[in-house]
Amino acid sequence: MLLGILLLMTANSLQGTLLGVRGAIEAIDTTTMGYIMSGYFAGFLGGSWVVPKLLRRVGHVRVYAALGTSLSVAFLLFAVRVDPLQWLLLRGVVGFCYSGLYIVTESWLNELSDNRTRGQAMSLNMLVQMLAVVVGQWLVNTADPGGYVLFVMISVFVSLSFLPILLVISPTPAHETSRPMSIRELVTLSPLACLGMLLLGTVFATMFGMVAVFATAAGFSVADTASLVMAISLGTIVTQYPIGWLSDRVQRRPLVLVLTAVGALAATYGGLAADGFSELFAVIFVIGGTTTPAYSLLIAHANDRIETDQMAAASAGLLMIAGAGSMTGPVIAGYALSAFGNAGFFLFPAALLVATTLYGVVRMRYPEPPGPRDRSTYMPLTSGTSIAGTELAYGQEPDDEHSDESGTPPGGAKVPVPGAFSRGGPSAVHEKQE
Repeated sequence: MLLGILLLMTANSLQGTLLGVRGAIEAIDTTTMGYIMSGYFAGFLGGSWVVPKLLRRVGHVRVYAALGTSLSVAFLLFAVRVDPLQWLLLRGVVGFCYSGLYIVTESWLNELSDNRTRGQAMSLNMLVQMLAVVVGQWLVNTADPGGYVLFVMISVFVSLSFLPILLVISPTPAHETSRPMSIRELVTLSPLACLGMLLLGTVFATMFGMVAVFATAAGFSVADTASLVMAISLGTIVTQYPIGWLSDRVQRRPLVLVLTAVGALAATYGGLAADGFSELFAVIFVIGGTTTPAYSLLIAHANDRIETDQMAAASAGLLMIAGAGSMTGPVIAGYALSAFGNAGFFLFPAALLVATTLYGVVRMRYPEPPGPRDRSTYMPLTSGTSIAGTELAYGQEPDDEHSDESGTPPGGAKVPVPGAFSRGGPSAVHEKQE
């Protein structure tokens, strides 16, 4: 399973940078490239709505095969004809397919895990994704981005990902997705988490979708461009788990504010003073190392306020809000690049991070409400995590071995118990369909 995810994410990492570099080679302006890159996030959000319905109708294997085949073909079509409108539509297809493939693979990962291994599975999944980003950026340098070889390579990676998933993994999981909470309920539950996810989702899409466009427009080589894209994930790898460890021991709202403030300072420096590859690499490293953990912290902050059996639904709803912000990030960043040059690329996310910090300061005036149980455990999540991934992280249920601890009476029905397994990972208690 993890090998299949590695191949899928390597292809995704490679295609994002390749399109940014190829767009500059084909003289596509940065504003148009912003629209093209935003197509992925629009498709991703659409897939999160449609694919669960397809899974219930035809099952995991058929959905994975259909989406994987469509994705492999889409990557080849990028090289057939360079047309902005066609690229925009293909990016939408790619985002839709990846959304569905993440749901399938993360559902399978959830099915293969239990309470004792689910946290490890989530951590390994995140590490594999970060490794794939690094591998994908290295592969950008193996062929001419102006040709078709790299597009073929991406298609091959996607096709190869079928083998370990479709031929080895058995049985297929019975698909269940949590019903997302209404936006009104989420805003009432945690205004900071909702606004923060909207703004950080926009920052994520800007950085992951447009760093390659920015770097190419600034005149960096293909190798340097790939390294700048890689800096986002390297920052995440270094800081995600230390900050997660700290967040389980200190107040989360102040920690979110510190992270967004540091990210805002780094982005401001990148827009006004940073000069040269080394300084820009450090700026992007810090932005990645602060915003990604803050993203996970906001989900944990919202989950601190609710019952255990609501956690997966609330987390999925917050990811939907982040997805809505993601669609606008590359578009606005493209306009900022055209209007204000390279400085505009960093000042846009700086403004978003400042807004998040200031609103967090306002919310600090309101005391934390008494939680229904101990705090939820911090889980590493990114904007690429699907609804199934949030269920993997937060949708745990007590197993038979711990039935006494969970409050399940012998021979009785499982019922939600506040505080059960709160330190080893939250438990959303439900019956598993056979």
